[in-house]
Amino acid sequence: MTDQAMDRDPDMDADIPGKPTSASRTTLSHIMTHNDTNLLGTVHGGVIMKLVDDAAGAVAGRHSGGPAVTASMDEMAFLEPVRVGDLVHVKAQVNWTGRTSMEVGVRVLAERWNESAPATQVGSAYLVFAAVDADGKPRRVPPVIPETDRDRRRCQEAQIRRTHRLARRRAIRELRERRAAEGFED
Repeated sequence: MTDQAMDRDPDMDADIPGKPTSASRTTLSHIMTHNDTNLLGTVHGGVIMKLVDDAAGAVAGRHSGGPAVTASMDEMAFLEPVRVGDLVHVKAQVNWTGRTSMEVGVRVLAERWNESAPATQVGSAYLVFAAVDADGKPRRVPPVIPETDRDRRRCQEAQIRRTHRLARRRAIRELRERRAAEGFED
């Protein structure tokens, strides 16, 4: 039994069939213009982050079969600057699923719009989405079924990130409780 399977209640998944990674994988492409630039003349990181969130949200909604909201951005790495005229491709897929949440991995690639050189990876991110119903309450998501060795590796890495996220959250909560018990106000 995998760690992912242990994180899930088997009885809860009995009526929700799993979905393969490829079922919700998507690519969003956008050409960068002068409206997207920062004071240095490169594309503003916030513009890239919005594209990342848009692509990840589409994947999370596809996988969960309905609305999903961004719960956290675990990591966003900018590897290379993006310039005006670059054609940016944001590739996203579900890496891991819990009972009501999913981790979506995103790769950001850029290529010159008028050149035939291959696209270069310029960023990556991991986001956690929660599936919600019409009232905004959490709802169950189908398990993701990794299809390739790369998908299985991504799923295992996502479980490590989840463990670290939960441990960090628990450590911060304990620190705050300890400080409050000692009379410190934050």
